[in-house]
Amino acid sequence: MSGFNANTVPSFYREVYQQTCQRGSGKVDKDVFVKVLMKSSLPKQTLSAIYECLGVRKDDDISREKLYKALALAALAQQGKTYNLEALDAIDSADYPTPSLGDLSDLKLLNLRLQREKTPTLLNYTYRELEDLNSVNVEIVPEKKGLFLKHVEYTVYNERTKSTVCRRYSDFCALHEVLLQRFPYRAIPRLPPKKLAATREFLEARCRALRRYLSLICRHPVVHDSEIVVYFLTAGVSDFQNKMKDKFRNLPDEFVTSPLAGKAKDLVPIDTQVSFNESKELLRNVLGSVSKLREIIENIITRSGVDARDWQQFGSELSNLANESHASSAWACGNSHTWNQLKGVFKSLTGYFNEVADIGINQIQGAEDGSFEIFNQFMDILTSYKDLCDRHEKGVIKDHQSALQKMSSMKKRQISAQAKGHEAGNTVDQLESRIIEQESEISNMEFRNYYSLHCVHMETQLVHANMELFALSFQELISQQIKNHKEKLAAWEKMIPIVGNMVSQNNANSPPSSPH
Repeated sequence: MSGFNANTVPSFYREVYQQTCQRGSGKVDKDVFVKVLMKSSLPKQTLSAIYECLGVRKDDDISREKLYKALALAALAQQGKTYNLEALDAIDSADYPTPSLGDLSDLKLLNLRLQREKTPTLLNYTYRELEDLNSVNVEIVPEKKGLFLKHVEYTVYNERTKSTVCRRYSDFCALHEVLLQRFPYRAIPRLPPKKLAATREFLEARCRALRRYLSLICRHPVVHDSEIVVYFLTAGVSDFQNKMKDKFRNLPDEFVTSPLAGKAKDLVPIDTQVSFNESKELLRNVLGSVSKLREIIENIITRSGVDARDWQQFGSELSNLANESHASSAWACGNSHTWNQLKGVFKSLTGYFNEVADIGINQIQGAEDGSFEIFNQFMDILTSYKDLCDRHEKGVIKDHQSALQKMSSMKKRQISAQAKGHEAGNTVDQLESRIIEQESEISNMEFRNYYSLHCVHMETQLVHANMELFALSFQELISQQIKNHKEKLAAWEKMIPIVGNMVSQNNANSPPSSPH
């Protein structure tokens, strides 16, 4: 008997396992396992025999060893050979035959979908998987339209459908309004502000903010494939803003249509409120620090702009000196040629100082599109989470408490009316009817409260899944600084021979002067 060794099986086996194993347990979901074997196109009777041979039970997840052996048995069956454990024991693990399973690209997606459905209290998304949901780009349309009041338009490119639509800022506002109506319990990012008589710099900054806004929407596990987002990204209609509002005017919020709403109470752990309060304070503190870090980076970028302009002005002044038209006569210079030599050096140096300035200007653009933009995106995520927490506490919880107070008041009035006896009969009946209605409303609010808590739980995990952005911002920041300093160092080093020449010519026949 050769025995089984999971580490020596062919690479194809390990590839199938990597695509199908569950995070945490390392096992394969039974439904995914069945899907894998069905790809072999073997008869049901053969597949049943393989299940029975391996002792696969109805509700069991599948170990890695059983998956590998099932793949080997399927390969033997495809080859028309005997397929049982005795036959496998006669084969070394490294020599297991490779089954023909066709296209495996859907296995990972199926596996992840089943994991998310079976564990609704776990987000089960990595940052890379969130990125893969969709990618969008927003750019300003070069020309402006409108006869009287000109407005800015944006092209919105959707990577998933390879399509492009034109949208105005007011269309983004309509999207935002509908999203908050449909998904009040989700972290919806803030829209950048509107401004009359906006400068080009403001419009470019707003375009970047709209790009971040839409990117976060399109990478949200629940929101990204909603009818609302799909319509925004694909509908090529005129008067889009009003048509979008009309189309989704009567759309109920997520709670009304979610299959999890009725069992939300079971999805909220007992310690949820305590954990929520701790996480909320942690992420608010992180937001405060990230906001300060962002401000520091912004100051550095501003100072870089000032430095670039200063070096540009420095080169300009050297050019003025190099082009000084007044003659230097023998009367003034005697036998010294230093001034004329310096003018030649200044002329040579002018271009290099302009190069330093240009490098600085290009680096500002790189920082704005790089680390600074990533910091902004992470801040957008943290801010949207803060807004969600505020909505939960000031909306759902406050409404629930208000309804309970109203119920208490109605019951007091009922007791008072009952004490008055026969003369208050109609009032008692009316109060009883209203109390029943209020109890129903309170029950609905309790379910909403639990559902809101469940959503807050998932959104908290979503923030943590996006923490990789924070790491990426530092990687980008450090890479940019290294690149910036290398480029500037190279530019400064070009000046060394010129300056060295100038000094040697000046001081060839003179003793070194005192630094004082």
